[in-house]
Amino acid sequence: MLGLQALSDSLAVLAAEGEGGGVHFPPIDHIVKWPAAFGDGQFWAFNKIGLISLIAMVVPAIFFFLAGNKAKLIPGKLQNVAESAIDFVEQQIVLPAIGPDGMRYLPMLTAMMFFIWVGNMFEVIPTAHMPANARMAGPAMLALLALVMFVGVGLKHNGLHYLKEALFPPGVPVALYIIVTPIEILSTFLIRPFSLAVRLFANMLAGHILLVTFSVLTITLTNTLSPLIVAAALSFPMLVAFTAFEFMVAFLQAFIFALLTAVYIGSALHPSH
Repeated sequence: MLGLQALSDSLAVLAAEGEGGGVHFPPIDHIVKWPAAFGDGQFWAFNKIGLISLIAMVVPAIFFFLAGNKAKLIPGKLQNVAESAIDFVEQQIVLPAIGPDGMRYLPMLTAMMFFIWVGNMFEVIPTAHMPANARMAGPAMLALLALVMFVGVGLKHNGLHYLKEALFPPGVPVALYIIVTPIEILSTFLIRPFSLAVRLFANMLAGHILLVTFSVLTITLTNTLSPLIVAAALSFPMLVAFTAFEFMVAFLQAFIFALLTAVYIGSALHPSH
């Protein structure tokens, strides 16, 4: 896909007489799969999603490095923005979800949130039009990282007592453990990471499809010579409104992912609470 105009041409919005009329959209594969730049068909293939993910990793790293490289007592603009960003993660994620003990996880949660946010923002960046997390691989790896983190934290700070508390909740009659324990295994070690990944993936994929749909619709209706051109007056404002909405969704999904990861770390750090 070489851009929305090229996609519009390939979709062939057939409004001209003799073409059957109507708007024809492609299968989902046409807007979520990208050809590999190299390594096509291999597990190490590198395509547009890989490039966006790489940028999402490098941009926050460079930003925080430049902001903190020559930190001053009276911060400049860049340092002030970076400190505000870290303070946001501390005050809105770490302290409410984990408490003062969670400050050691502040760097990881900050990196996670900004990696997801930058990757999501490519959904609304012209010429990109694709969030990195609209493919399941990225959210799945992030969810696996969250799983390793909260299980590792639980075992490190509570030993096998963490597993005991997680699998055999106190106060439950012993006879019910045959039912409760399998449920706890599923909910804690499978459903938690699965829901994290699916929530991020589904929201970003839905937003991507929505923006592509209205973008292509606006382009094709604007270029048509039929009376359907009148509908472009409605489709373009809707595109603008949905784009603004996706700005919010991009940040919100990054925040929710980091917050839930912090909640799971907090529950592993203090299993009896």
